[in-house]
Amino acid sequence: MNFELPEEYRMLQELVATFVQRDLMPLEEKVLDREARGEEVRLTEEENAELNKRCRDLELWGLDVPEEMGGANLPAVALLGVHEEMGKTEVPFTFPPDSPNLRMLMATANESQRERYLEPYARGETVSAIAISEPAAGADPSGMITRAVKDGNEWVLNGRKIWVSRVPQADFTIVMAVTDPEKGRNGISAFLVDKGTQGFEISREILMGGGIRTFEIAFENCRIPESQLLGEQGKGFAPMQLRLTVRRLQMGAWCVGMARRALDLMCDYATQRVTFGVPLSERQAIQWWVAEAETKIHACRLMIQHAAWKQDRGDDVRTEASMIKVYGTEMATEVIDRATQTMGAMGITKEMPLHLMAQHVRAMRIYEGPSEVHRWVVARRLLRR
Repeated sequence: MNFELPEEYRMLQELVATFVQRDLMPLEEKVLDREARGEEVRLTEEENAELNKRCRDLELWGLDVPEEMGGANLPAVALLGVHEEMGKTEVPFTFPPDSPNLRMLMATANESQRERYLEPYARGETVSAIAISEPAAGADPSGMITRAVKDGNEWVLNGRKIWVSRVPQADFTIVMAVTDPEKGRNGISAFLVDKGTQGFEISREILMGGGIRTFEIAFENCRIPESQLLGEQGKGFAPMQLRLTVRRLQMGAWCVGMARRALDLMCDYATQRVTFGVPLSERQAIQWWVAEAETKIHACRLMIQHAAWKQDRGDDVRTEASMIKVYGTEMATEVIDRATQTMGAMGITKEMPLHLMAQHVRAMRIYEGPSEVHRWVVARRLLRR
């Protein structure tokens, strides 16, 4: 593996770093203020519109979208630097379109669905959500009970989904449902459900830590045309796993960015703060925290680079993605916590981003599969060998 990235990829990371510093960081104070007032941590329509315009001007749009759809078709190794830089800010902005759902659609959409769903999504004209988790199933797909039953030329959906993000803004939602209960994972299918479809209702908004909102949704005799089946019947699990793998590598890079930001804040504060006549930076405890943080950030970055390199070769990286999900989130948790401890009372004020970073990385240890499940998955695959 060549660790020297091509010049164009390094320039891309530098461009994103500039975008973060110039366009996103000035909005972070507003985001922190909204969270402190108990509001949702999100951007206004005007702020999003301005950022989207800026992205188009900088050609930071459709970075992993195929060229035939107007994108740059960048490989995973090129996108790591992008995600790392974006992880350094608490401003909730993503370069359109969101990659995981894009990848799932690319792997499953037929010609009609490509024209109606994939291509507008790839152009950043629509918003999507995905509904996987259920109130009683958690991270266990075998516990999924939302059913899709064929009735003539329609599918009828019944059940509930929970922890769904972005669903009020989504033009369509990818819904995972059981079509054959006797086949376990091989009986799970994916469906495209348009916003406003009768029988598709948002049951409640759920307030999460860090100013995040998720939603519980219900399907009550929700009828959709048979053409809304995404991919093949009973073969929705593998594309869903592809989507989750893409997200987990992203999360690893975000964690590197978050930890890097926290470490920078810790170092800046430690060199300026004097206690008992000595700068904090001269205390052995702080020096060890700094050294350990730098070492673990470096190790995590190498893990992600290797997984991305394998993914670009077409290799199966589900095991690597699980290891990254566990190590990255726990590494960032530790670094953020030590940065907070170094800064003392200042570290837990709502004027600083550390408290928000801590809440977000804590949530990351649960969503897209909790750490315990990923450890179990890694061990099970290894023992099977």
